[in-house]
Amino acid sequence: MSECFVTHLECSMTGKKYPANQVHGLSDAGKPLLVRYDLERLGNSVTRDELAQRSGGFWRYLEFLPLKDASSILDLGEVMTPLFRLPKFESGNGELWVKDEGKLPTGSFKARGLGVAVAMAREFGIQHLAMPTNGNAGAAMAAYASRCGIKSTVFCPSDTPDINIREIGFQGADVYRVDGLINDCGKIVGDGKESQGWFDLSTLKEPYRIEGKKTMGFELAEQFGWELPDAIFYPTGGGTGLIGMWKAFDELEAIGWIGSARPKMFAIQAEGCAPIVRAFEEGTEHAEFWENAHTIAAGIRVPAAVGDFLILRAVRASGGSAIAVSDNDIIHAQQTIAQKEGVLLCPEGAATYVGWQQALQDKLIGEDDRCVLFNCATGLKYPMNDTSKAFSSLDDL
Repeated sequence: MSECFVTHLECSMTGKKYPANQVHGLSDAGKPLLVRYDLERLGNSVTRDELAQRSGGFWRYLEFLPLKDASSILDLGEVMTPLFRLPKFESGNGELWVKDEGKLPTGSFKARGLGVAVAMAREFGIQHLAMPTNGNAGAAMAAYASRCGIKSTVFCPSDTPDINIREIGFQGADVYRVDGLINDCGKIVGDGKESQGWFDLSTLKEPYRIEGKKTMGFELAEQFGWELPDAIFYPTGGGTGLIGMWKAFDELEAIGWIGSARPKMFAIQAEGCAPIVRAFEEGTEHAEFWENAHTIAAGIRVPAAVGDFLILRAVRASGGSAIAVSDNDIIHAQQTIAQKEGVLLCPEGAATYVGWQQALQDKLIGEDDRCVLFNCATGLKYPMNDTSKAFSSLDDL
């Protein structure tokens, strides 16, 4: 048995409180709900030394999660994802680190949010889950839903990479291609809630995916000896992980495990879909819908984010920035890092490297800073250029 420290849920815009023991979607104001904890009791229940003795991945932070009981954990072999340097690309005396989320079940950081959200759905007795996805989130939901016997339905834009669509179906979900973008898929999910009886597990339209994603912040703090890096570069579509890490840092400070210093948070988007960048530059709190969204980095092709104001608040409060990068630079970075460091980043992960370069050039960070790039998925899920050559004899070499 374990103790749950959740006290209530809270509207991220108005602060209105909601009971924790009920199924919720968005708040009455149409904004994401955030889970709140009795952090004083939580802090007295576990120590950093006790945590260090635990094995496994994000479930090891159970006290910081909303599950009522440890028996609700859906174990698919989660690990603490590796953190390693890219020394050939470092500048000055600074450190450039990659947090490689591709080592999680289904090969992406979506396992964190969906693992916790599906576990909570099971605790609430929900029998059917649905979501829109650009690929990786659908695969994670399908896997965890199959693990605990919940039906899952997924809607993807028609140009979603074929490997992602096949993976979702192979993991047990009913998967549909939609002629449109992820927001069009999201409308289908929302419109079908009453007629189809499914629960909408879209990004930030329920409270628990963010709780899983915040474990990235716990892991970073623990891996750096409870001292946070100077800057974090995060590939930003819906932005759940960036919001989640910011929440994690607040919770860790509240229980005395870290101080008040925060990393600069950089939201990295593609030039072909950069609503958060535009809102950041214009000084607004909400982002306008991005028309004709396009980029090879499918995971960040999100023309409208429900939690836009939460992303922007975290970025601004941290002294960070929002940066748009080109597809050509993403492709070049992906190939260069693979060839020089042996690290195969996904396109979204490569985008964070390009963003780091721009931030360094624009002096938004210093050459002595310790910076972390989030590689959100394994590069093996994405197309790669064929550089092979025909061979007939050793004379061809």
